[in-house]
Amino acid sequence: MLRRSALSRFFQQSRSNSVFAPDNSPRAADNEQWLERLGRKTRTSSANKLVEPLSEDSHSIGKFPIEVVSYPPETPYVNVKAAIANFTSINYLHSFNKHKHSQSNFVDVRIVKCRSGDGGDGTVSFFRDANRSVGPPNGGDGGDGGSVYVRAVPGINSLAKLRTAYIAENGLAGAADQLDGAKGKDILITVPVGTVVRWCMDPKEVRSYVQEKLKANPGASLRTTLNECKITMECTGRYEFDPKPRYVQLFRDAYEPGEGWLFKGKDKAYHESKDWFLQLAKQVESYDHALYEEELSSDKFPLYGLDLNKATENPICLLKGGKGGLGNMHFLTNAIRNPRFAKSGRSGLACHFIFELKSIADLGLIGLPNAGKSTILNRISNAKPKIGHWEFTTLSPSIGTISPAINKPSFTVADIPGIIEHAAQDKGMGLEFLRHIERSKGWVFVISIANDNPLNDLHILIQELGGIEKVQAKNVLVVCNKADIDFENPESAAKFSLIEQFCAGNNWDLVPISALKNENIDILLEKMAKCAGKLV
Repeated sequence: MLRRSALSRFFQQSRSNSVFAPDNSPRAADNEQWLERLGRKTRTSSANKLVEPLSEDSHSIGKFPIEVVSYPPETPYVNVKAAIANFTSINYLHSFNKHKHSQSNFVDVRIVKCRSGDGGDGTVSFFRDANRSVGPPNGGDGGDGGSVYVRAVPGINSLAKLRTAYIAENGLAGAADQLDGAKGKDILITVPVGTVVRWCMDPKEVRSYVQEKLKANPGASLRTTLNECKITMECTGRYEFDPKPRYVQLFRDAYEPGEGWLFKGKDKAYHESKDWFLQLAKQVESYDHALYEEELSSDKFPLYGLDLNKATENPICLLKGGKGGLGNMHFLTNAIRNPRFAKSGRSGLACHFIFELKSIADLGLIGLPNAGKSTILNRISNAKPKIGHWEFTTLSPSIGTISPAINKPSFTVADIPGIIEHAAQDKGMGLEFLRHIERSKGWVFVISIANDNPLNDLHILIQELGGIEKVQAKNVLVVCNKADIDFENPESAAKFSLIEQFCAGNNWDLVPISALKNENIDILLEKMAKCAGKLV
């Protein structure tokens, strides 16, 4: 139990407009002044406040389509609709996901249940000594519930060690002698730099919902179903009537203002029959409203997620713990000498979050299965990806660091599993690993010149990535691998010429190589460094 300094009462009283209770050891006069302020308090909506729970820079990441349904003042919040696909992970819909692969300990997606702690209850207690059996009230306040924090640190490259649930401790109840309950222990979640945290739906609810949809329409793909089904969310902007939704509003399962009383001896019906209690309860209701508005202000999460693309010096609060309840020492007044009641602690907040690791590599290596990406990465870097003839040899991203020479800057390359036609409809390995090249400054397309129509292969990759406009936002290098195979055949030269014309039309760089025979690798390294923005 913790006793707060009596000196702080001086500073507490100086805040004449404060709705918060006086510090420990309050006199009846202190409580009278506090209750009088509560009676004069005009409640205002928390939407009137400028709110910025998390820095704007911390969630400057890709957005997804939303449909705004209504705005304030028509509705209290900006109501928006968005596809369920934005608030879940296909990896967690195991019943419908055929692609269950395991390679090393690499995990890049986790759905985690988080819950902040409840505030401890205030207590009903009275001072006792040898001369009197019942003295002044001295019940302490409950401790605040623990909060849930997240922090990005270097040196971690996987989400494998994340637990499925993080539950902060509840605050303890207050005690006699005006002792406050201990605060609940906070929870700190440590993740790799490059992790994106997004609010998401309960995966069990999504799984049940999708199961019903797929039964009704067996021919539909999982991704299509998730994109067609939408949910409605209550969102807020930075200020009242801001039409631009920025945050998802979260809500606690807490008691309504005016509720949450704890009675000792006499029950609720007895107290509600007394005018002195009804007057007190009406004043304290303003205090409850202030707590409720404070919760609404803090219980928000960026609609498009929290991007931890840099190491965080200070932990970021995801969920704030509930406020501790008031002990009966705060209800001593000239009219109420023996208050046998206190307030319950406020509830914590529970929800699910998706943690997605998006690798921070300068270049993304993209190609059809068996195009030779892993062989290239093995030749030019310190990464040792698995190499073979099966189409999906690469089952998880490999990150390689390339150091061309002592006097030249190094850069990193991410090799993701091969993409096939209709990958956007979950064919092959799907597009789940594209997150690892979203941040890359340049994309390196690897195609096999030995294939029948390598230009068509390039078109397939571009289409599956979202089209030519999305690709043109990056620096692009096209690598024609296996150029040693049948290189004297005029058909091979004709195929390369078509690719050369296409790349020239888009102002893309091009290089033919043979990764297996280590041919043109020096030229490849120079062009990759340029694509990564390391060379002019």
